[in-house]
Amino acid sequence: MAQDENETSPERVFSLFEANLLIPQLQSHLSTVQEGKAVLLQTREEVRKASANASLGGGTPVGIHYVESLQDISTNLHAIHELGVVVKDIDLGLCDFPHLRDGRVVYLCWKLGEKKIRWWHEVTTGYKDRCPLEDPA
Repeated sequence: MAQDENETSPERVFSLFEANLLIPQLQSHLSTVQEGKAVLLQTREEVRKASANASLGGGTPVGIHYVESLQDISTNLHAIHELGVVVKDIDLGLCDFPHLRDGRVVYLCWKLGEKKIRWWHEVTTGYKDRCPLEDPA
């Protein structure tokens, strides 16, 4: 499996302090993304029907909400990416921050709802393999 470019050469490496400072911004961005995804899920059947009838001049009142949600999701995911943070799971609100630990790049791991970053994992593993920051492993 090919590694993500961020896994081998991150554009930005975060200290724990720097990463924790971004949590309020991430909470806002991720909440907006999750809300947008909920709108997409609620409106997708109506939009699918309208799309199927497009040649007949179809349309739907929910179309504007669908498009606005797509734009909100895109804008907020782009903003997170510009911070140098890697979104791993939208539903969980799971994010990774490239971080130097013992001379190698690892990920600080944070999930929406957590007050601060308390976990890390190797770039080749994920959430299920995260370790407490106090653990010297």
